[in-house]
Amino acid sequence: MKIIKRSGSEVPFDITKISAAIAKANETVDENLRLSDKQIDEISRKVADKCASVNRALGVEEIQDLVERGIMEQDAYEVAKNYITYRYKRALVRKSNTTDEQIINLIECNNEEIKQENSNKNPTVNSVQRDYMAGEVSKDITKRLLLPQDIVEAHEQGIIHFHDADYFAQHMHNCDLVNLEDMLQNGTVISGTMIEKPHSFSTACNIATQIIAQVASNQYGGQSISLTHLAPFVEVSRKKIRASVREELIDACGTAEESAVERITEKRLREEIRKGVQMIQYQVVTLLTTNGQAPFVTVFMYLNEARSQQEKNDLAIIIEETLLQRYQGVKNEAGVWITPAFPKLIYVLEEDNIHEDSKYYYLTKLAAKCTAKRMVPDYISEKIMLQNKIDKNGNGQCYTCMGCRSFLTPYVDENGKPKYYGRFNQGVVTINLVDVACTAGRGNIDTFWSVLDERLELCHRALQARHKRLEGTLSDAAPILWQYGALARLKKGEKIDKLLHGGYSTISLGYAGLWECVYELNGKKLTEPEGEKLGLEIMKKLNEACAKWKAEENIDYSIYGTPLESTTYKFAKSLQKRFGIIPGVTDKNYITNSYHIHVTEPIDAFKKLEVESKFQALSPGGAISYVEVPNMQGNIEAVMNVMKFIYDHIMYAELNTKSDFCQVCGYDGEIQIEADEDGKLIWVCPNCGNHDQNKMNVARRTCGYIGTQFWNQGRTQEIRDRVLHL
Repeated sequence: MKIIKRSGSEVPFDITKISAAIAKANETVDENLRLSDKQIDEISRKVADKCASVNRALGVEEIQDLVERGIMEQDAYEVAKNYITYRYKRALVRKSNTTDEQIINLIECNNEEIKQENSNKNPTVNSVQRDYMAGEVSKDITKRLLLPQDIVEAHEQGIIHFHDADYFAQHMHNCDLVNLEDMLQNGTVISGTMIEKPHSFSTACNIATQIIAQVASNQYGGQSISLTHLAPFVEVSRKKIRASVREELIDACGTAEESAVERITEKRLREEIRKGVQMIQYQVVTLLTTNGQAPFVTVFMYLNEARSQQEKNDLAIIIEETLLQRYQGVKNEAGVWITPAFPKLIYVLEEDNIHEDSKYYYLTKLAAKCTAKRMVPDYISEKIMLQNKIDKNGNGQCYTCMGCRSFLTPYVDENGKPKYYGRFNQGVVTINLVDVACTAGRGNIDTFWSVLDERLELCHRALQARHKRLEGTLSDAAPILWQYGALARLKKGEKIDKLLHGGYSTISLGYAGLWECVYELNGKKLTEPEGEKLGLEIMKKLNEACAKWKAEENIDYSIYGTPLESTTYKFAKSLQKRFGIIPGVTDKNYITNSYHIHVTEPIDAFKKLEVESKFQALSPGGAISYVEVPNMQGNIEAVMNVMKFIYDHIMYAELNTKSDFCQVCGYDGEIQIEADEDGKLIWVCPNCGNHDQNKMNVARRTCGYIGTQFWNQGRTQEIRDRVLHL
């Protein structure tokens, strides 16, 4: 059995320390008020039993709470009072310097929570540690100086989650859609160097990777680029290659037959496209940005985004090469092909590629094959998105999300044209819906709505703090973003304020645990009529709040299905501490992401997507649905059937497969999750028993994106509990 110290380090549970702490408090009171040795032993054993029954490592504060209750159960109130006083004094001492011990443990890789905070960051690497060190300082400043105390306390108690406090001290935003077209067509500046319009496809790809790295280093969330913005440079290279081939043939043969020129040109062009796409994939995988990880980049593949038939055909070639290379994967240190986490790929299902007689159906079949092996691409239905995303002109729009699921609201510029690239999200604050329901109590719907109103206003003020932190930011803070085209072309010294209002950017009210929230309120599941009805009412209430704030402040507040990664464990622990174990509500070490059907619920893929599509439509600021599937490489037809269902029923969805490799024995099946002798969940190769995470490659979709650096205990339990939907 383990405990988590305040510094974040994980150590074995030691019952003698419990007894010693009680004994010290016991000695401070009159002899006639003291506990007996037998009572101290009984309290210590009860605390130990409680720790063992929780099925996770408890924190020091949680254990001390148990000790307090144990002392009071023995009617030793004077001892309890002195114990509480001692805790308070020690808390004051710690408050005078809240970061030193955390940073030291971080550097020595002893902080369990930090080690498992981000499934795509390796905490042993210097650059990651440097980012985490800066993050600890930022969180300290944020809690002590930058946020109102009630918001800090709500965050600490797991009532809300104030995202990315480790970056809040700086004037940084969350995620965006990079205007790669503007930067490539009109030039940009990178690290003080003018980069002009590229004269070939391969050069355009090279510049794109440099832009991706620069953007990633100047924000903390994900970014998305579109392959459509690279497509025009295929024709640039084609003309350049054609002229060169014609000249070579004339020099060698005295003549140049047009058929030969075209054949050789297309062959060389394909090779350039292959190298360009390979450059993007390998650069993204191998680059380390200033936050210590590969850029969190999404690559968008949308045929109808092309502006001419020729550009569409060229875009199809780029998409095909991107899928082929992702299907192959990348080599690990042992030289084995594995699944990389990034770039994330999104493929749009549309009339030109979804039907068997469609011109580009071959691309969709290739996408299905890639999904079955490498978990990507994910799928956007053009058909459903055009219905869901209506701009003020009454036109449906189809565009990519930012990062893993955050969608911009439809926007029309001053010329009446839709605009998405160059826009961004200011940040996120998430409401813990389970806590709202537990605070109200089962059956108390009226109380629930009242508590929800209070919590929403708390989130509103927290979101306003995010917005105000960005107000007044000068374009000089991140020239690549604000001056050189990624998001805008402002003047030096100009404030970004005009981009924070009027819908140019969004700010997100996240939500988590709708499943458990509804179950606590009426004992029904979202898959049951009464549960679905209440769930949809709650979602509408969240949207009404955002619409009200937007009308009052001219800021695009939007509902966002939060991709809880490490926070799912934090919320679960907080709920257990505040409300105890409630079957079906707080009895897991995780809560359900956004509106999703619980991972343990038996339901087929098509029914799951059908139910969740109703909730996804009410989550305009971002949402993604998934189905959990077994190894589908031998059943691509079934994958295609799911994709066709997505096209007709839901805007954005994905298929979760597995992709693992044991470096000890070469096993490439599914690495299993088991509990060790302390009850801690660990990853184990079922073939050879290897449980060294440094000697295995495990890729799992966790929150709409692939993680490869393992997860905390809450998320690991959630992964273990997943049932198949197909």
